[in-house]
Amino acid sequence: MTTIQILLLGGASGTGKTTVGWELSAILEQRCVAHCVIDGDTLGHIFPAPPGDPSRSGIVERNLASVWSGFAEVGQTRLIYTNTVSVLEEEMIRRAVRASSARGVVSSEVEVEVEVEVEFTSVVLVAGARTVAQRLARRETGDRVDLHIDRSLRAAMLLQQRASESVVVISTDGRAVEDVALEVLDATGW
Repeated sequence: MTTIQILLLGGASGTGKTTVGWELSAILEQRCVAHCVIDGDTLGHIFPAPPGDPSRSGIVERNLASVWSGFAEVGQTRLIYTNTVSVLEEEMIRRAVRASSARGVVSSEVEVEVEVEVEFTSVVLVAGARTVAQRLARRETGDRVDLHIDRSLRAAMLLQQRASESVVVISTDGRAVEDVALEVLDATGW
């Protein structure tokens, strides 16, 4: 049996998901802990939406399975997955990872079925509205800043309403990235 450990790092835009995800990767590299990182926000960035998939959830699942399969083939069992609503998508992520991990390559000619267990640690990063607005204003350009700020505030409300009680919530307001990453890492037990 193979156990895949996945950190779901969610949070609204401007809370620090991507920055913290890469900081986690750097810390794990320093500790010689095998892992990989997938930024889920890029997996569904397609226009127009595929036919029959207006929310783009189907293409995200297919792309995640595809990207993960490459990591699984080289023996990865630990994933940092950053995405705004990742903590709400455990079942989709489990399907994608299981589907692409179940084929164990023994040699270039032989494949065997592998039983796969998926373990999640779910973390939502939060920041105050002022912090989010400042971060997004530095990151975004043109007249779309207000749109991103509004979308971020709506995502924060959605996460607050729908995330399970087992989700670890960590504030990034006024904190060093490394400190936040170490707190997230503590939650994973890695």
